[in-house]
Amino acid sequence: MTDFTIDELISVCISRQVVDGEVLAQGINTPLVMAGFILAQCTHAPNVIFTSAIGQAICREWAPLGVGRIEDLWLGKALLHVGFATAAADLLPAYNPKEFLRPAQVDPCGNFNNIAFGKDYHRPRMRLPGTGGIPDVTTYSDHVYLYVPRHSRVTFVEKVDFVSGLGHVPHRKRGQGPLYLISDLGQFDWAHGRMRLVSYHPGVTIEHIQRKTGFELEIAPDVHETPPPTAEEIRLLREEIDPLGVRRLEMLGGSARKDLLRHILEQEGAL
Repeated sequence: MTDFTIDELISVCISRQVVDGEVLAQGINTPLVMAGFILAQCTHAPNVIFTSAIGQAICREWAPLGVGRIEDLWLGKALLHVGFATAAADLLPAYNPKEFLRPAQVDPCGNFNNIAFGKDYHRPRMRLPGTGGIPDVTTYSDHVYLYVPRHSRVTFVEKVDFVSGLGHVPHRKRGQGPLYLISDLGQFDWAHGRMRLVSYHPGVTIEHIQRKTGFELEIAPDVHETPPPTAEEIRLLREEIDPLGVRRLEMLGGSARKDLLRHILEQEGAL
């Protein structure tokens, strides 16, 4: 399969990390991840359960991705709704779900930052969206996964400005740091407690990935090219799971993102 885009490859790689029967946690505004989760249920993991911060819902069924009608899945198909405090304090620790989080900064040990850029918390260079439940989840979870749609030295840094997500650090009493990261350049793990390149995407070189990373990467002995999507995976993403291309919003910035968002809303009849 050669006719695919990088957003499709990222969602496919996310899908391939899912094991049948798992509980999958969905954050707010992470369509690349949700497209991958649904793809997994449609292909090799029919018995997964979805949980979401949107509506604090638990679902077995899925609905196509959208923006103006996102509630079709999380509210319309939910088996159960609970309050945020119950979800974060009771359900998530009990079920220890697999979750993909998007860091603004990540260091070699997998500590990551979604708080702010800059050393002064009260006067940062840029205030980021915030932590949500990340500090709680990453202190106990064994299933923290990361994704970075745009790989750069701004995100991959030797030392994060603030720690909102806990990585592979000494003397942890519970859980572990991130197990896996997918970016638009390759796939990575922390097999030895330090970020390691395990595959490079088609058309990308190891040297290019290293230049785009602000610290020295470990390289897996069997590093290889990322297997491409299958024709059926691409068909499912384009025709059934995300025909509006909502997942592409995470790849874009500025006017391109604004134009796509308007187009999606127009297609949904939400404008």
